[in-house]
Amino acid sequence: MSNDYTALRREYIAQPLGREDLKDNPVEQFALWMEKATEVSPDDSTSMTLATASKDGMPSARIVLLKHFGEEGFAWYTDYRSRKGQELAENPQAELMFYWYGLERQVRVQGTVEKLPIEQGKKYFNERPVGSRLSAAASCQSAVVDSRETLEARVQSLHDSHPDGDIPHPEEWGGYILKPTRFEFWQGRENRLHDRFIYRLENDQWIIERLQP
Repeated sequence: MSNDYTALRREYIAQPLGREDLKDNPVEQFALWMEKATEVSPDDSTSMTLATASKDGMPSARIVLLKHFGEEGFAWYTDYRSRKGQELAENPQAELMFYWYGLERQVRVQGTVEKLPIEQGKKYFNERPVGSRLSAAASCQSAVVDSRETLEARVQSLHDSHPDGDIPHPEEWGGYILKPTRFEFWQGRENRLHDRFIYRLENDQWIIERLQP
């Protein structure tokens, strides 16, 4: 068995991406690409890598799900006690990365992060399926636990206490919103001569520039 994958490669054969193809507003451009990605693969289109870093600069990344976006920013929900929550408390900056394999497209969104209002987090929590609410309320995300059986026992105990499914919203659970200052749109092209464009915020205006691949 070999651990060398240097010979494993693929070719990108997508259509070109030119400046004339881009909206002046990056959120509008993202909305177009997200709509297309959802048509192609609805199960995975909202999956995004969330990269955070500690106050000392040690990065960490994980997949989370985008729940809503707009001019105000890009939002997701989680346990504030999780590693990402702890890092965002220390260093409220992050980057999101979307990769849509079937379209050979990638989008990176960089910016500052704030907590969403608690009422918004509570509203979304109560809209989730009962099983998801039980898991979120029973778990202290990222904390060490001795066994899966312990977790399952906590979930069962919570279920027994609330058989009607009216699970109380945990104060430690809510939403974050990333307010963008930089976007990058990447389109895979033949021979690795990819098309890359950035939008950077300068004096409240979005400046668009092409990057070399």
